Amino acid sequence: MSRDSSATTDLSRRDALLAGVASATMLAGAGAAEARSARRSAAPPEIVTWPAIDLAARIRSRAVSCREVMAAHLDWIDGVNPTLNAIVSRVERPALLAAADAADREIAAGRYRGWMHGVPHAVKDLAATRGIRTTMGSPIFADNVPKADEIFVERLRAAGAILIGKTNVPEFGLGSQSYNPVFGVTRNAYDPSRTAGGSSGGAAAALAVRMVPLADGSDFAGSLRNPAGWNNVFGFRPSAGRVPHGPTNELFVQNIGYEGPMARTVGDLALLLSTMAGYDARTPLSLDGDPAVFAGPLDRDMKGVRIGWLGDLGGVPMAPGMLDLCLSGLRRLEAAGCVIEPVSLGIDRDTLWRAFVQLRQGFVAGGLGPLYADPARRKLLKPEAAWEIENGLKLSAVDLYNASIVRSRVYEAYRQAFERHDFLALPSAQLFPFDAGLHWPKEIAGVAMDSYHRWMEIVAGPSLTGCPALCVPAGFGPEGLPSGIQLVGPNRQDLAVLQLGRAYEQVAGDILARKPALLG
Repeated sequence: MSRDSSATTDLSRRDALLAGVASATMLAGAGAAEARSARRSAAPPEIVTWPAIDLAARIRSRAVSCREVMAAHLDWIDGVNPTLNAIVSRVERPALLAAADAADREIAAGRYRGWMHGVPHAVKDLAATRGIRTTMGSPIFADNVPKADEIFVERLRAAGAILIGKTNVPEFGLGSQSYNPVFGVTRNAYDPSRTAGGSSGGAAAALAVRMVPLADGSDFAGSLRNPAGWNNVFGFRPSAGRVPHGPTNELFVQNIGYEGPMARTVGDLALLLSTMAGYDARTPLSLDGDPAVFAGPLDRDMKGVRIGWLGDLGGVPMAPGMLDLCLSGLRRLEAAGCVIEPVSLGIDRDTLWRAFVQLRQGFVAGGLGPLYADPARRKLLKPEAAWEIENGLKLSAVDLYNASIVRSRVYEAYRQAFERHDFLALPSAQLFPFDAGLHWPKEIAGVAMDSYHRWMEIVAGPSLTGCPALCVPAGFGPEGLPSGIQLVGPNRQDLAVLQLGRAYEQVAGDILARKPALLG
């Protein structure tokens, strides 16, 4: 087949995929109200509501079998996933039940793999999973089945997890709206007419409606933090290097985007981190230290702990009600003895954003450049991906060096702020979940957005620093839609941030108790 005919075939394939997605989206929209009404009264099986820590203990004690756990989750997924489209590339049910039976036999024989033994888990569709399709939301990789796992996936399997499929993402993880031409759009757990966020949108939505006990995500520009806040769950972007990223062919430069855990409780979140974290020689910048520390108690006296409130960073556009919601949520920690104070970083936000965008474009151009260089594959890239690559190709080495200098200044500003405050806090998003049919919002509070990701500017600073950032649920805004707060700690103080998150969890019970209507 000639290059021209191949390009035509690939373009037709993308058109067909997009047409199918559009049709499915319209059908989902038309039937969403009816589906939600039909399922509101259908409560989930008790098994799927248990925290992961409790589920693991009951499996180990044989109070419940791995088959029972698997069957309950698969039945529930069958009922609710068509509404949200959170889990994709599902493994066939007979194979999963056979894997659960094998896990039961192992326990009976005294062979216990770890705390995730027999626990169903779906991996974000940006991470390679041996034997399970990994598309990255791109038609270019629609049939890609990796032969090896990513490092953290190896660790999940070693701890006993049974992989049931993948969670949906935007194409190549670009954008905080989880839609793509392979699987379509993922919908918000609290209002399926709205977006779940992204790029870990499928993970957050599946977690919120109890399709999975835990989830993994990844975060470059808020991809863990945004969907966690928008689905009323916890999402943790750990310190750079805490969770080894890869294996990958670039080991030293791209250290802004990496993986982290998501969960419905901070205890579950920390336990998952204890499995994902730890040094690996294949990732030379990964951190040493025993990750078992995250599996220990998280309770800590918070009296006198000082939290600096960064607010809108001196002018980042915010939807009405967002700042009030987040600050009122943060002030709940005063009941635990914390002191909340306003603070400024003294960094020009436009300078910060420009450096962030340049670094991102350089990394995207490096990673996806070979696809762009092939005219047939270029036609299969979404416009935002092509835009990132084209701008990245215009950058010089000196441009990226200067952007890294600005990044270093941002880190120093945060470091100095941590000399006066134990933690920093700011919103996890600039607006509430928007219509699921919208690619990205073009304005916030009357201010035009100049790119597909400018509306997530609020997350750029913590990303550049590499400091640990935990998104906690802030509550529900004027339209009853959820969002979150970023709690940021000093570099490598991951445990301290999780302890603060645990304190917040204890004073935010009413927020966490508000369940999606799909749960009945």
